[in-house]
Amino acid sequence: LAIGILLVALRSSTVGAYTLITFDVDGTLVKGSGKAADASAHSRAYGFACDRVFGREGGSKVTRPVAQVLPRRDYHGSTDGLILLRLARAEWGVEPSSSAPQLDRLMDVMYEYISGLDDDEVAEGIRVLPGVLDRLEALSNMKDRVACGLVTGNVEGIARRKMRAVGVWGTDALAPPAGDQVDRGGRWPGSEEAGFLGGFGSDYCSGNIDDADRNYLDRSEQIAIAAGRCRRSLILADDSSRSTGQRRTLKRVVHVGDAPSDVLAAKAFAERCAEEAGDEEGGNGLGNICVGCVAVATGSYGAEELGELAGEPIPERWEPVTLEEGMADRDFLKACGVE
Repeated sequence: LAIGILLVALRSSTVGAYTLITFDVDGTLVKGSGKAADASAHSRAYGFACDRVFGREGGSKVTRPVAQVLPRRDYHGSTDGLILLRLARAEWGVEPSSSAPQLDRLMDVMYEYISGLDDDEVAEGIRVLPGVLDRLEALSNMKDRVACGLVTGNVEGIARRKMRAVGVWGTDALAPPAGDQVDRGGRWPGSEEAGFLGGFGSDYCSGNIDDADRNYLDRSEQIAIAAGRCRRSLILADDSSRSTGQRRTLKRVVHVGDAPSDVLAAKAFAERCAEEAGDEEGGNGLGNICVGCVAVATGSYGAEELGELAGEPIPERWEPVTLEEGMADRDFLKACGVE
């Protein structure tokens, strides 16, 4: 732990360097409690969407809750898109070749369900984890060098409603949404003012529910989407305001998550950045990025298991840290390389 924190502290001292910290949601920022979590608004939205899209008018069949239908490995740490496709096959016998083209509609109907609830109903069954609001409030004062966003399997509109409902959005730590998110803002009516930077389950889904590795590979794509959005936002902001005379460069991306899929997704993104570093044509501008991961043992997985998945650090390329107490740990900001 000490070596990992030392590495990230040294890296964060680069002049003009900008750090993007992306947060998973469930098990990282918030946590459900037993049966109440299984019956949360988000959990109910899956069945509502499948019933609307695949059910027959006048039919009596109702989609059962995800936790009753799918094994835990198929939904914990996965993405809303993959969960919907798995649920469609398990409950309705609809294969991905038919259900994947309907993902946008399924996600829109999920959000339709959530949008009909008030914040108290959205927050029912989930609670903010210890230390989260305090750390986010501290990060809200570092916007000159740090941007915060989400990387989550949640549909973007649902993530907005959840973060507003539990008080995370109110910390003012989350960076504004990127231009392409604003352009599509009409997709999530009623949540426009709660938009923020990130990569979401509604941004990308491979559609491959037979390869277990897609749980983390799809999430890795979402990290790349968030990083690309942050990088473009920095360029646009610097172009519109040149008073400082110093251009900010995205040098570090840190993903914070509680599940093996979070660690493996960040690791896959680090490998992608390393590959682009060797690309003579410059790739997508990711080659100069150091990737960090703060694995938090606040979900269903222990620090030892998460640490083993993270493996050994590679200075300036892959710098993971594992924290038993998650964001309540006094060294959390150091682990992110921003203190």
